[in-house]
Amino acid sequence: MLVTEITAQSIDDALRKQLDALNTSVESREVGTVIQIGDGIARIDGLKDAMAGELLEFVGQSGRTVYGLAQNLEEDEVGAVLLGDVTAIKENDQVRTTGRIVEVPSGREMLGRVVNPLGMPIDGKGPIKAEGTRPVEFKAPGVIARKPVHEPMQTGILAIDSMIPIGRGQRELIIGDRQTGKTAIAVDAIINQKGKDMICIYVAIGQKASTVAGIVETLERYGAMDYTIVVAASASDSAPLQYIAPMAGAAIGEFFMYNGEDGKPANADNPGRHVLCIYDDLSKQAVAYRQMSLTLRRPPGREAYPGDVFYLHSRLLERAVKMNDENGAGSLTALPVIETQAGDVSAYIPTNVISITDGQIFLQTDLFFQGQRPAVDVGISVSRVGGSAQIKAMKQVAGSLRLDLASYRELQAFTQFGSDLDKATQDQLNRGAHMTELLKQGRYNPMPVEEQAVAIYAGGHGYLDDIPVGDVVRFRTELLDYIRASKPEIFENIVKEQKFTDAIETELNAAIEAFKLQFSATA
Repeated sequence: MLVTEITAQSIDDALRKQLDALNTSVESREVGTVIQIGDGIARIDGLKDAMAGELLEFVGQSGRTVYGLAQNLEEDEVGAVLLGDVTAIKENDQVRTTGRIVEVPSGREMLGRVVNPLGMPIDGKGPIKAEGTRPVEFKAPGVIARKPVHEPMQTGILAIDSMIPIGRGQRELIIGDRQTGKTAIAVDAIINQKGKDMICIYVAIGQKASTVAGIVETLERYGAMDYTIVVAASASDSAPLQYIAPMAGAAIGEFFMYNGEDGKPANADNPGRHVLCIYDDLSKQAVAYRQMSLTLRRPPGREAYPGDVFYLHSRLLERAVKMNDENGAGSLTALPVIETQAGDVSAYIPTNVISITDGQIFLQTDLFFQGQRPAVDVGISVSRVGGSAQIKAMKQVAGSLRLDLASYRELQAFTQFGSDLDKATQDQLNRGAHMTELLKQGRYNPMPVEEQAVAIYAGGHGYLDDIPVGDVVRFRTELLDYIRASKPEIFENIVKEQKFTDAIETELNAAIEAFKLQFSATA
């Protein structure tokens, strides 16, 4: 019979073996208490290790769980904003840290859906199975991971693609008073991305739910919801939800940009996707952030906005990027919208966002009511990417268009009261009036770039000068129909060559002259 001697060492070894086999990992979560609550703001005691921007879990006495966002980390308490039903939480309720910052689900199943800023569907079409999640706040890529903007992001709007071109990865501000057509430009840009391998994200901040429903219905009607995700924080939602909505939209878009078609991280062999993000509008996000900050007792600055409202917008818009080839060459283009009061672009939020973006499209009320739609003021609108975001054909025909129209507007104002004009001035006024009319375009009617180039070519080469101004838009429409029907190779060659060659110009001149002979002007 084998007798094993029981020594202190053998007992120690046996216990160590058993302890090593035990799973002793514990999820460490701090628990605190709500000491004060009101206006969607909770003050919490006992959360020593909470992180800034951390997701907090509030457990109400009814057993309901509401999530919040840690904002103010003070010496003896934490100030947090609630992201859910504020009425479910009372004083003395428990709060737990989660150890993670706010994340939003993303993936291909979200295409065609309307979600809230937390990624939950609000369109009644059932749950969404996400491919992954992304943090709502994310550090923008550094300059080494980027490459210059060089691919056009066509909006299909003649006035914009010719004079204020937008490139993939650019940040172009749409600014103007209310009811001047800012959202119309954004929606047209989305509709024009059909078949262009672009995913669109429309973020509605502080708008009426009926307005958002109308936009969704329009996008569905034109088949654009197939590649679009709508993130909606409507006017009835709380300020914190309106505050995180644009960041959530950017995060959903980043999922597609940083990952290839297969859902794996993008690289040279697995290219990232192209994304267009529209934030409509950041004025309302700034107001929501001001409300949140003031109720958190943060010191107010200019126009009562908190001191870091510029940083809020800059870190959001800096996430718009054109990645280099090693990182998959994907892009995220941002079209932020800002509403001005009586055309005042020198107010606080407009000047902030103008200084962050790579140009602005300024829409003017006067032009809108004069019937110039889109009501783009070419004098103050600019794209700081310029010709890099245009095909050569467009650069050839639209090179001096912006300066010509701006000088026409000045000349028009100057000669309003004079009667005796020399021939050169009369010709300039006549050409300017025709070109201004040529740029008018209806809603939901985007034009392919080759058609835009042909229309501007016709105007720039004087083919419209003897047409009555009232007939210019009809002339443009019928001319494009005529070329499409009888000379489609002109458009095909422009698309193929990306520029006007001598052969294309000869063919185009003959086509325009042949069309002019059969065009009947309105009596």
